[in-house]
Amino acid sequence: MTLLRGARERRVRTGGVELSVAELGDPGRPTVVLVHGYPDSKEVWSEVAARLAGHFHVVAYDVRGHGRSTAPRPLRGGFTLEKLTEDFLAVADAVSPGRPVHLVGHDWGSVQAWEFTTVKRTEGRIASFTSMSGPSLDHLGHWIGSRVKRPTPGRVAQLLGQGARSWYVYLLHTPVLPELAWRGPLGWRWPRTLERLERVPAGGYPTSSLPSDAAHGAWLYRDNVRPRLRRPRPDAHAHAPVQLITPLKDRFLSERLDDELEHWVPHLIRRTLPAGHWIPRTRPDQLAAWITEFVTSVENGRPSVTASGRHAERFGGQLVLVTGAGSGIGRATALAFAAAGARVVAVDRNAEAAARTAESARRVGAPAAWAETADVSDEQEMEKLSEKVTTAYGVVDVLVNNAGIGLSGSFFDTTTEDWKTVLDVNLWGVIHGCRLFGRRMAERGQGGHIVNVASAAAYQPSRALPAYSTSKAAVLMLSECLRAELAGQRIGVTAVCPGFVNTAITATARFAGVDAGEEKRLRQRAARLYGLRNYPPEKVAAAILRAVVRDEAVVAVTPEARGARVLSRLAPGVLRGIARLKPPV
Repeated sequence: MTLLRGARERRVRTGGVELSVAELGDPGRPTVVLVHGYPDSKEVWSEVAARLAGHFHVVAYDVRGHGRSTAPRPLRGGFTLEKLTEDFLAVADAVSPGRPVHLVGHDWGSVQAWEFTTVKRTEGRIASFTSMSGPSLDHLGHWIGSRVKRPTPGRVAQLLGQGARSWYVYLLHTPVLPELAWRGPLGWRWPRTLERLERVPAGGYPTSSLPSDAAHGAWLYRDNVRPRLRRPRPDAHAHAPVQLITPLKDRFLSERLDDELEHWVPHLIRRTLPAGHWIPRTRPDQLAAWITEFVTSVENGRPSVTASGRHAERFGGQLVLVTGAGSGIGRATALAFAAAGARVVAVDRNAEAAARTAESARRVGAPAAWAETADVSDEQEMEKLSEKVTTAYGVVDVLVNNAGIGLSGSFFDTTTEDWKTVLDVNLWGVIHGCRLFGRRMAERGQGGHIVNVASAAAYQPSRALPAYSTSKAAVLMLSECLRAELAGQRIGVTAVCPGFVNTAITATARFAGVDAGEEKRLRQRAARLYGLRNYPPEKVAAAILRAVVRDEAVVAVTPEARGARVLSRLAPGVLRGIARLKPPV
């Protein structure tokens, strides 16, 4: 058995058992108490706790009979919710005397914590509660009862659906067999099962105490489930603000269990994420961000508000990194994700522009936003960026490789240095992003999405854009290849091909084969034409979010980009003919 990395351990005696309590962070800060589920120990929280420790006094304890805590004797009747409540109060009094604690529970830790948050004797001891993957047994009893009394087809379907998901509950009520299974083959196969089915990363979890933890924990179900579902408390109202985090791919719990939760919780914040049951292990960065935001808002007396922007249910709390985020499509995309409740990393060569985008992202709804400076064409800078982002903010959920530059001029006027500059930014910048951030997505094993901003020039030839078109065509093909390779790892890849969009790229575009004065005139002319077209970058940003939600492969955004895409498939000769036309000067 292990202890959370760097934690201080204390022993708390209560109700005939001795609880192992681990503490991280400054005891002078608000206390966050983490309660684990079944068949876990407090080590399930190690990744979340490490991320919270910089902000709070973090406490995790082994529930009686689990990990380094002792088991009650006899086991029968030793795991009732009443006794678990006594344990919690003993821990709270030991680690935070006289000051309410912020409670976080997962699975059976959440089931217990609902009890703590709704009984009279804990009033004043709980400042807030974050629940994940574990309902109140009282609320569940009322949920079942209302559907039995009014058995409409939809309600019967809900009952049957949750009944099928609860198959393990029935097995855990059988005598002796669960204990034999956990102390036998199931115990040593469980870590590999979690890796395979839930994509839970290996390393320090589960601990060697798993077989005995799971055998003892069977009494959590036997001592509580049937009595509470038969006679649920009528007064199970929460006396603290509650943040509900619902994993949308939970194998064991239906989303519909929380349909009537507002009746029981006066102040409820709902959040969802596309993940399985064991989110403390698979989504620690996202959970830590949500817990930090919620606890901080309660401490400051400003209740947190769930993001309500378009696609907030999909991107709320996710970590999104956008390159070239200082202006144009990159900035609009970063703000669109921020409005959907995502945490945003705005990357740009211009530090001030990146900072302005991050500040705006926080104003429009991002729970957190950071500005980072990097040149996407510089491999070493991108490697440092990847390491910093992963360490400080977590694994990126959505990567938008947007940074790019424009270059116009005939092939023979385009120098070797011109080619290198364009390919370094437009192609190698995308390669660096995909390789460094995409690899971490794949290693995490929880999916993700990569968006590569190409161009309609990727499939529309032009005598004036040989270098630019070549770089964007390469991005399009790279995206298609990556999409095929990463599909089995649940990582989507999208190539976005805007047409003429009113952005600042015209102000920085280069024109090969002309002097400085002529280049300035051509830039002004291009900016004027793009301004007349006046297609806003916000529409491209909306298309990017929609493409991620739908997992689209190639998205042509503007009407001219869509038209050229159709012609490239059906009548490529027409596009070749247009390409021969000399552009006006």
